[in-house]
Amino acid sequence: MNSSSYDYNVSSSVGYRDSANTAVAKNVMVLALGFTINYINGTLIHTFRKHQIFYVNPRYILFIHLVLNDMIQLTAAISLFVLSYVFYKINASLCCFIITFTVFTTLNTPLNLAVMAVECYIAVCLPLRHPQLCTIKKTYILIGSIWTFSAVSVLPHIFIILATEPTRLFYSTIFCERDNLFRHPVSLQKRDVSYLIYLSGVWLTLIYTYFRIFFAAKAANSVDGNIKKARNTVLLHGFQLMLSMLTFLAPLLKTALVNLFPKYYIQALFVWYIIIQILPRFISPVVYGLRDKTFKQYLKKYLLCTMRKGKM
Repeated sequence: MNSSSYDYNVSSSVGYRDSANTAVAKNVMVLALGFTINYINGTLIHTFRKHQIFYVNPRYILFIHLVLNDMIQLTAAISLFVLSYVFYKINASLCCFIITFTVFTTLNTPLNLAVMAVECYIAVCLPLRHPQLCTIKKTYILIGSIWTFSAVSVLPHIFIILATEPTRLFYSTIFCERDNLFRHPVSLQKRDVSYLIYLSGVWLTLIYTYFRIFFAAKAANSVDGNIKKARNTVLLHGFQLMLSMLTFLAPLLKTALVNLFPKYYIQALFVWYIIIQILPRFISPVVYGLRDKTFKQYLKKYLLCTMRKGKM
């Protein structure tokens, strides 16, 4: 698997420079989408903080962690996008800092989805044990474990840079993308093997939980709406994971875009960036903010209140 979840950002799409008007239009579009999605996600976090019913529920804690993770990831990706147009090359240390945060959050997403799927499985298939297995304390321990796992996966790449690259690299300016930093062959091999194991484990978890919930729904003759909702939620998690996986295939897909659209390569790459880096960040609000009746009830109050203030 010759790809990575963080290889692709728009900074890698501007190897060919756009005209001034096109560059401005793309940046305005990306910033507008990013601001809108982060505003919605910020409202979700505000709603979560204001009501005890949410922050004492492991399911909502995992959800809001996913939302916060999406906000960090989106902000980092858009920062790289804008910086690549404004400066083209930036300080290598700053690039390393942004790329590292992008990597952390990109790795966190599939793991968080897998944990949320397991929580759904326990709630449906082991309802009597759910209060003991899914406690607030265990939920925060799991979130800490997700970040620890991501750190264990990423930090070796930084240590390899420190051991193999001259110190002057961190004082130089570079075109900020993953391959300009983590370019050592050992890093590439470690990335491919670890990501293969990592994604296989997440997919197996989602498939297992989905079918267990599916069979539970059949056994109940599908009369329980909560079971059907849990099954559909796991399906949406699978869709989110599939979108996340597209970033792992970015180098291969970039090559395919060159072959398929040689005359419109830059435009095709920009559309691809929107699809795999920005739009997936909008799925989390849809999954819980709009589908979950309890969250929707409180969320509407804050959104409507903000809209009314804007009209005054």
